[in-house]
Amino acid sequence: MGKSIIDKIWENHLVHQEEGKPDLLYVDLHLVHEVTSPQAFSGLRMKNRKLRRPDKTFATVDHNIPTDNRYVIEDEIALNQMTTLEKNCLEFGVQLAGIDSPDQGIVHVIGPELGLTQPGMTIVCGDSHTSTHGAFGSIAFGIGTSEVEHVMATQSIWRAKPKTLKLEINGELNKGVSAKDVILYVLAKYGIDFGTGHVIEYCGDTIRNMSMEERMTICNMSIEGGARAGLVSPDETTFSYIKGRKFAPKGEEFEAAVEKWKQLASDEDAAYDTVIEIDAADVAPMVSWGTNPSMTAKINDSIPTLNDCQTEVERKSLDRALSYMGLTEGQKIEDIQIQHVFIGSCTNSRIEDLRQAAEVAKGRKVHSNVRALVVPGSQAVKTQAESEGLDVIFKEAGFEWRDSGCSMCLSMNNDIVPPGEHCASTSNRNFEGRQGSGARTHLVSPLMAAAAAINGRFVDVREMMNAETVQ
Repeated sequence: MGKSIIDKIWENHLVHQEEGKPDLLYVDLHLVHEVTSPQAFSGLRMKNRKLRRPDKTFATVDHNIPTDNRYVIEDEIALNQMTTLEKNCLEFGVQLAGIDSPDQGIVHVIGPELGLTQPGMTIVCGDSHTSTHGAFGSIAFGIGTSEVEHVMATQSIWRAKPKTLKLEINGELNKGVSAKDVILYVLAKYGIDFGTGHVIEYCGDTIRNMSMEERMTICNMSIEGGARAGLVSPDETTFSYIKGRKFAPKGEEFEAAVEKWKQLASDEDAAYDTVIEIDAADVAPMVSWGTNPSMTAKINDSIPTLNDCQTEVERKSLDRALSYMGLTEGQKIEDIQIQHVFIGSCTNSRIEDLRQAAEVAKGRKVHSNVRALVVPGSQAVKTQAESEGLDVIFKEAGFEWRDSGCSMCLSMNNDIVPPGEHCASTSNRNFEGRQGSGARTHLVSPLMAAAAAINGRFVDVREMMNAETVQ
């Protein structure tokens, strides 16, 4: 019986294994940011411990950094967390992509673009969406603050071996349908707990035909399905993306690494605990209407009704979500008005995402009732977008063009959605209050977010794209 990539990586990183207890795994890369690290560094200091592997630790500021003017930090807590990270990194010898660094950006954006993220690794970070890095064929998962300290001190982590889930997607995606729509479709169809206790391996020709940036979007939201992580077996697309990046192997070392990485791919006869198959042709542009990512529908559909619910729990959940979101049962998705648009976050802030949004925005104007922000995922993404003129397209259309950071994804600084107002967001969570107290978040792709910004409501972006073709 063959092995899956999940099994191979797990076995390669076992430090200690004991029946009936979690396994101790070696950690290849520990990514650090300003929010979940201060207590961990303090813990090392109090116990007179050293950071075991500074060379396998990399830090950046992303959650708290303002994106309108990064040098004007009005929030005292945010300023303290950022300055504390700088001091801690200096004291413990950690490389930091700080406020002035061209490498600064959202931790799950800069890891891949700097070549820190590589196939076969175990990667951890004190952030839920660490699963993003699994797109490269690594096992990557978020950890808590106490675990951050444990990794700093030991370069290892305790974890029970998860089950394996093969999610196979085949077929060609329709025009105007993106990777974000794929993962939202999966969540809408199977719910927020379908992956509980599993690591998901995304397979099939649909995934193979995706770019690395699209794969990152899908892996990023694995956690929203309850999974511990999500990954894709590495291939030529993976190797081409990594080659030449700052921290990637060079020359003969790179070629040797590629040969090693190729062996990670799941064997054809690998066994999985669960298998799910999806037809890509069934995926359409998606819009979340509720208060968790599974409360999502196709753009041409309507919000469910109470009569559609199978259980009392479902009815209560629907009723609460509609009350919070200010929507009605059976309401058409295209009738939802929006007042804000946020294009950014570790899910959709890479150069391909911005190119897609700019394609829709070009030559059009943001609706008079809409405030629209574009927040690149890193300073490198911002620089590249500006070299391509994307910033000009956005600004001429009426979007705000910002520096890199987490921003409105989690209502940082002044990037907040006011109570009762609706936001079309390319982020990953639409929980109550996620983008501000009383804020109403709708998860969409960059294409759909740009289309909503122009129209002031949700529309089928495919119709806008078809109109361009006719012209």
